[in-house]
Amino acid sequence: MTMKAYLYNKCGTCQKAKKWLEKEGISFEEIPIVEQPPTKEELRQIWQQSGLDIKKMFNTSGQVYREQGVKDKLPGMSEDEMLELLATDGKLIKRPILTDGKKATVGFKEDNMQDVWGK
Repeated sequence: MTMKAYLYNKCGTCQKAKKWLEKEGISFEEIPIVEQPPTKEELRQIWQQSGLDIKKMFNTSGQVYREQGVKDKLPGMSEDEMLELLATDGKLIKRPILTDGKKATVGFKEDNMQDVWGK
C-alpha cells in the first residue's frame, strides 16, 4: 500500500513532513485533510495504529478547536463521539497524518519519523 499523507498546504509542519518524505525517497499519496478529512473509521484505525491517546488526535492550537470550545467538551465525550467530532472538520485534526495501513504517525517530529518510517 502506498503511504497516505493527510496534509494541509498552509501548515508549516505539513510542509516539513512532505520535505522529509521526499528527502527519504518515500512515495506517498497526498490527501488534502481540510477538503477530504479521514472518515470516522479511518480516524479510528489511524488512532489505534499510532498508539496515541485519542485526545492527541486534536489540533489543540487550531482556531476551530478554540471556537467550538472542544477542550471543555472532551472530558465528557466517549472515544466514539471524539472520532465523530474529528471527522466533521479536517481543521480539528492534528496534522500531518501519515499511514501505510499498518502504522501511523500524527504530527511531525523528525526523530519519531525516522524511527517509524526511516529506511
